[in-house]
Amino acid sequence: MTGYTVEIPADSEVFGVGADAFARFGYSAAVRAGDLLFIAGTIGRRPDGAIPETVGEQTEIAIRRIEEILRLEGLDLSALVDVTSYHVDIHRTLPDFLEAKRPLIKPPYPTWSLIGVSGLASPGLFVEIRATAAYPEDRLR
Repeated sequence: MTGYTVEIPADSEVFGVGADAFARFGYSAAVRAGDLLFIAGTIGRRPDGAIPETVGEQTEIAIRRIEEILRLEGLDLSALVDVTSYHVDIHRTLPDFLEAKRPLIKPPYPTWSLIGVSGLASPGLFVEIRATAAYPEDRLR
């Protein structure tokens, strides 16, 4: 593989017990390839592993997890260039998703695709977000 993987520290306060999921399921939280950082689908589990009951809280946690991955790379949410989110029962959950997303994602906005799905990896999950970020030109290696 060209590039490198971003490792989530085992003691991450943001990911908590979920930090071991990457090794357990055999994937990386994020992979850098050239000037892009590809962030795997991220869900809104609390650090203790519990799944919140609301779309809003799941959305906020998922975005905060993406923010933490970016922070580990010296980036922030403004580095996002392309995002795809997957939504269970999209017509019912989209308003709460948008309300939770609004204070966290600021202009200039990344591209964003919203996809309705019948289910996600665990019962009770409503949202999963995957993203691509770009490193600034002065950070290219």
